[in-house]
Parts: sequence; structure tokens; C-alpha cells
Amino acid sequence: MSHKDTIYSAPIQQIGDFTFDERVVEVFPDMIQRSVPGYNNIISTIGMLAERFAKPNTNIYDLGCSLGAATLSMRRHIHHEGCHIIAVDNSSAMVERCRMHIEAYRSDTPVKVIEADIRDIEITNASIVVLNFTLQFLSPDDRSQLLENIYRGLRPGGILILSEKYRFADTTTNDLLIDLHHEFKRANGYSELEISQKRSAIENVLQPDTIETHKNRFARIGFSSFDVWFQCFNFGSMFAIK
Repeated sequence: MSHKDTIYSAPIQQIGDFTFDERVVEVFPDMIQRSVPGYNNIISTIGMLAERFAKPNTNIYDLGCSLGAATLSMRRHIHHEGCHIIAVDNSSAMVERCRMHIEAYRSDTPVKVIEADIRDIEITNASIVVLNFTLQFLSPDDRSQLLENIYRGLRPGGILILSEKYRFADTTTNDLLIDLHHEFKRANGYSELEISQKRSAIENVLQPDTIETHKNRFARIGFSSFDVWFQCFNFGSMFAIK
């Protein structure tokens, strides 16, 4: 059972960088619902895309799987024989809880949950790869390398689903969408102190790209089709097809 996110509700004298530790795992479902606009739509549509793009006898990767929401959504929609889902996260606390969630829902599609750095995972025979709010936590220098590895491991016609927080080159646009996101958090019960302290904690570990940066990267790597399929404020999700 998820607890309410109160991690930043009291004043913190020295705010450290945000980490996916046991405290975050305990409140993560509440945190993500109250912090990421459109999250449920993204998760449900990942399942719909999986139903469309999964191929028999292929691998499906959920890189940065956290508690397994995208993995479970895909597994509910995949009905082909020989599909294997590989869910990866580098947080031991997340992996432990993810395995519990996976085991609680039985399915014919096997899932292997791995504790590892996603940059060390070899992508092979993949029809689907998901990066659901994951790439933004890598250093900018590592992002192209990871996407190139994914591209090499995707089968022709395979899809990458990439959900991210965005920044915008136009300052007025960027500031407006940040303000609307903060209004969204206020409407979901977060205080000004919580919003401010969370922002301070995450600003050094989450460095968002512009949508154009993502598209240019996809084009340079060789994806044949790519675009934004969902956006709400400064959050969204894209697809890239090999």
C-alpha cells in the first residue's frame, strides 16, 4: 500500500540531491500521481502501443522500470507467444518492490526484473523499448550512447517509447509551463515549501532536454519516424520507430 508523499513537507536545513531510496519507494505511487500530469494516460497508452508493436519471440525492455507500472501495462496487452519483458532499475529498493508487484499479477508473458545500470544492458532482439521518465536522469553525454544502443538492439519496425520532462528554448513558454506544473502540484495538495524543496533536490539530477533536441537525436541515430504523442504542460511522451 502506498503512503502519502510528505518527504519535503517539513523544512530541511541542507537539501541533498534526490535519490530513489527506500523513503521514495514507500510513497512513489502517490508522488508520481500528484507530480506528473497525465501519468495514467501515459501508462495506459504504453500498454496500447505494446499490443500494437510487440512481435512473437522478441524482447521488450522497460529501462528504469521503478515499481513496474509500464511493465505491468505492457504485460496486460501482450498476447504473443515467446515475448519476454526485461525490466531494469539501478535502485535496489525499487527492484525489490517491483518484483513483489510483478509476482502479484500472474501472466503468460514472463518478466525478469534486473538490478543494474541501464547503460550496461545489452539490448537484443527487441520489438519495444520503454524509457519512462528515465533518460532525463542520465548525464547529457550518456543519452545519445544509450539511444544508439537501443537502436542497434531494436528489430526493424520496433518502437522506442520515451517519456520525459521538457524544457523550452523560449523563456516565456518555459516559465509559463513550469508555473502551470506548479499549479498542478498545488491543486494536488503540495505546499509551497514542498514544491520549492523538491525542486532544489531534483535540479542537479534531472536535466531536461527540449523536444527539438530529442527529435534531432532520433534523426541523427537513424530512426525512421518519431514525434510527440502526448504532452501536458512540460511533461510528455514520444515514440521513435526504427
